[in-house]
Amino acid sequence: MSRDRKAECLEDLRRRILSQDIAPGSDLDEAALCEVYGISRTPMREIFQRLGGEGFVRIAQNRGAKVSSMDLATMRVFFQTAPMIYCNIARLACENRTDAQIDAIGLVQGRFRATLEAGDAQAASFLNHQFHELIGEMSHNPYLLVALRRMLIDHTRLSQTFYRPASSDGAERVRQSVEQHDGMIAAIEARDAERAVALTMDHWNLTRDQLERFVMPDPLPLETAPPEMADV
Repeated sequence: MSRDRKAECLEDLRRRILSQDIAPGSDLDEAALCEVYGISRTPMREIFQRLGGEGFVRIAQNRGAKVSSMDLATMRVFFQTAPMIYCNIARLACENRTDAQIDAIGLVQGRFRATLEAGDAQAASFLNHQFHELIGEMSHNPYLLVALRRMLIDHTRLSQTFYRPASSDGAERVRQSVEQHDGMIAAIEARDAERAVALTMDHWNLTRDQLERFVMPDPLPLETAPPEMADV
């Protein structure tokens, strides 16, 4: 088996988990995936181990691999932790970024804008993931970067609907998110930490309500009532 086939399998499983093509909490059927990707069990187990180390899956002894859950307990920690990680990374990125990293994130932002204009919501969510991961790399803080990468898995899974706005308000939020990305790049390039942190919080607040909706769907209409019990 070629290394390319193994790498392609790893990348495709990441993509399928981030897009929720493979749902949170799902068991990964080793035999079925080996058949789909045309690889044997040993490299597939190595792929599972890699995905486990990155936070995409959890591996339990004698129980195989399961896609990382997005249950209520996990989401509660996510919403508590995300703004702290994003803001601290933004501040460190201003201190430690390189010119080459500014150039790289500018290219990603250009692709992000183009995919939104083309209406490719899934590609936009993946590029948003890459955008924030690049800011994490600018921080040059290995401890925070590990936490950020794990958090971005859930953030990207949650954001699948954000880039498919169903209303003019949703479309305006997407437009603002693009502008905020531009502002974050400019602030980091200028090493303006206060501005970068403020924009990061604005960016988080812009999307937070939409992300929470994914976890907490709209309530039933007020007129909905349980059926009356039959007389006994």
